[in-house]
Amino acid sequence: MLNKVNKNINVYQKALNASWLRNTAISNNIANVNTPGYKRQDVKFDSVLKDYINNGSIELMKTHPKHFPNSTIESIDPTVTRELGTSFRKDRNNVNIDVEMAELAKNAIKFNALTLQLSNHLKRIKTAISQGGK
Repeated sequence: MLNKVNKNINVYQKALNASWLRNTAISNNIANVNTPGYKRQDVKFDSVLKDYINNGSIELMKTHPKHFPNSTIESIDPTVTRELGTSFRKDRNNVNIDVEMAELAKNAIKFNALTLQLSNHLKRIKTAISQGGK
């Protein structure tokens, strides 16, 4: 039972960390909207987390055929990437301020939803503990 509780909390922790990292990447993009040659940053994590939640495990790349697969939530981390291929401006900067502001708002909503879900999850645990002793 405790393993399931810890697993859920770990999923929330990873998702919140990824959302925080995405907020930092978007903020960097906004700050560099007029920097020549700057390439926008993004955070890749949602699809990996979705696979983990749906399948109970994740498929990770092995660097050696004798490596054991490690498919726990602790083994996945968000990855910051750069979009190198696109550029619609003469200065080779590919940041679109309208897209970044929309992404920032979307990420804030996601972060707030995750914190609310985690808070409710912890309240349910607290209620179960307090009711279990009676």
